[in-house]
Amino acid sequence: MKKTSPALRTGEATVQTTEALEPTAVDIERGRRLFAAECRFVHAAQRLDHLPAPSGPEIAFAGRSNVGKSSLLNALTGRHALARVSHTPGRTRQLNFFDLGNRLTLVDMPGYGYARASKDIKEDWQGMMFDFLRGRPTLRRVMLLLDARIEVKPADIAVMKLLDRAAVTFQIVLTKIDSVKPRDLARKRADAEALARAHPAAHPVVLASSSDTGAGIAELRAELAAVCDA
Repeated sequence: MKKTSPALRTGEATVQTTEALEPTAVDIERGRRLFAAECRFVHAAQRLDHLPAPSGPEIAFAGRSNVGKSSLLNALTGRHALARVSHTPGRTRQLNFFDLGNRLTLVDMPGYGYARASKDIKEDWQGMMFDFLRGRPTLRRVMLLLDARIEVKPADIAVMKLLDRAAVTFQIVLTKIDSVKPRDLARKRADAEALARAHPAAHPVVLASSSDTGAGIAELRAELAAVCDA
């Protein structure tokens, strides 16, 4: 669901732009049917030797603490309490696995970048999380969530570089877009697309969503269904 527009010439530089195609009605329905299935928590792991055995396709969700990972998982699956929403940043300290209709596993990763997080949590992203990303054969994509209300932080860039090193495809998803004016959101999306172009492991299409209003949820479901079926 993407298209590449002709190269745009700005000064002496040539810039290739990539735009998301609107998903078709068939795409939307495929996503709706996938996420209408039962979704249930199946496993939690704090160490690599506690990981479940690889089976079907997996999609992981990563982002800074309080970026809205749990809220987005709840919105995608239509459950109010599938993933626990914490008001304490840095609380999630493990990989949580959710089975979606025996077709797809959703993985909620620990948040990063919280200043008061313990040293162990920070080291996890350099140790256990990197090893999980690099060594998980069933991991199809990481959805990297960025808060549309704030600027990208050094921790976000560090995780993008880590994903590049792990050679895991990641896709940027802007969250909380209901709190951003249209002009600011357009700038934020353009900035995110530029970031994606700068990282070899990044998917070029940037998605945008709001767990509160439901904006972009159907399109995100369609994208994840396409990844699942690929």
